[in-house]
Amino acid sequence: MSSSRHSDPLGNTGRVSPADVIRSGLCIGCGACVARAQENDVHMGFDRFGQWKPRAGSGWMRDRTADFSRICPFSPDGKNEDVLAEELFPNAVKTDPQLGRLEATFVGHVAEGAFRAGGSSGGMVTWVATELLRKGLLDAVAHVVERSGSASSDERLFSYTISRDPRALQTGAKSRYYPVEMSGVIEEIRRTPGRYAVVGIPCFIKALRLLSSADPILKERIAFTLGLVCGHMKSARMTESFSWQMGQRIQDVERIDYRSKSPDRPASWYRASLGLRNGELRARDWWNLVDGDWGAGFFQNSACNYCDDVVAETADISFGDAWQEPYSSDWRGTNVVIVRSRALLELIGAGMESGRICLSPADEAFVVSTQAAGFRQRREGLAFRMSLPRFGIRPGKRVAAVRHGLGARRKMIYGMRLAISFWSHRVFWLAREMHWPGLYLGWARLMLSCYHALAYSRGPMGRLLDRFCPDRKL
Repeated sequence: MSSSRHSDPLGNTGRVSPADVIRSGLCIGCGACVARAQENDVHMGFDRFGQWKPRAGSGWMRDRTADFSRICPFSPDGKNEDVLAEELFPNAVKTDPQLGRLEATFVGHVAEGAFRAGGSSGGMVTWVATELLRKGLLDAVAHVVERSGSASSDERLFSYTISRDPRALQTGAKSRYYPVEMSGVIEEIRRTPGRYAVVGIPCFIKALRLLSSADPILKERIAFTLGLVCGHMKSARMTESFSWQMGQRIQDVERIDYRSKSPDRPASWYRASLGLRNGELRARDWWNLVDGDWGAGFFQNSACNYCDDVVAETADISFGDAWQEPYSSDWRGTNVVIVRSRALLELIGAGMESGRICLSPADEAFVVSTQAAGFRQRREGLAFRMSLPRFGIRPGKRVAAVRHGLGARRKMIYGMRLAISFWSHRVFWLAREMHWPGLYLGWARLMLSCYHALAYSRGPMGRLLDRFCPDRKL
């Protein structure tokens, strides 16, 4: 079931408005609709849960226009990833049910310079973007960087920017598990002629493709899209929770590194490091944080529950972590690379021939295995979630709604993730309003214990479940 591709049999009729998408929990906060609106009173802002949402003082939020319906990546009226990929890559050499259309797949890292050391993984994202600039194939790259200055509970820690020289690209070399939106850089691309690349997660790249199909200027100027394999989008409150657990206020945090590298730990052992305004450093392993188990779904954007694209299938090239041995234990980090553009395949080939990058061909099954948990959540898990009653519009997905065939324990795991992703935003909001971090942290510890009992058989509850509901896998 995990690789099934079907149309949603419970399709919607009529167009949807921004308000419809937000009420249905399907707004990812990409900002494409705001960039398209080009109205003075339409902008992006954080909601009470630390997630980006469009805001407007006019009736724009309620307008059910074809323009919006066709560019929102989670609207049931837009083209899905299969249709877009067929239009974008009609001559692709291969088509894989999980990876989409492609030319070739690789595993490896950058051999030259400090690309690998300066990145969270193998350094390939920044290397490709830099090489495109160096060869004159681009004028600029839109990517996410850390904002200068200290953090506060109401300011962004990271945002999209446009870099026009290779040195500036290094400022965006790390993974950013923090919400961002693209409306500003889209408007700058529209204002300033040139050839651009955009780095983004799957739904952002899809939004760009849909937006470009309605905007000839963007279609001409966005020359390349560089996709990032994605588990799900976190809210800004995860970073604030990390600071609470390290005994700090978010206002005192100047910078954060979500994945500090160290020779004494494999790449898969995430360690978050906070740089404080007073110059001190605080660090803690993710597994020692109450919300540090990624798979549990703390602070997950609700739209991610209805995403079926793990590897940015509409991007010209995609990059992820090689979460398989012998690569996952290498503290320096290793990438899997999925190439869909012939031009980028030539660029990659030239880098391999010169020894500047160290990549080996990898078959599609291996690449899929490095993201196995993500594909289960976005295929098997999505089929289960699509079968549940829901409020609001139903997203049109390539995965059919199926509940039968799943064991009781798998259903409980998927249900637990839904509950954690829903309630973590609300319990944290209440704890924040009451200035009582312990309220959220106590709740999160209890939820994590229940999730671990289901997923890992930890504790008496886990042993009981092993006896009566033995089926499980992450």
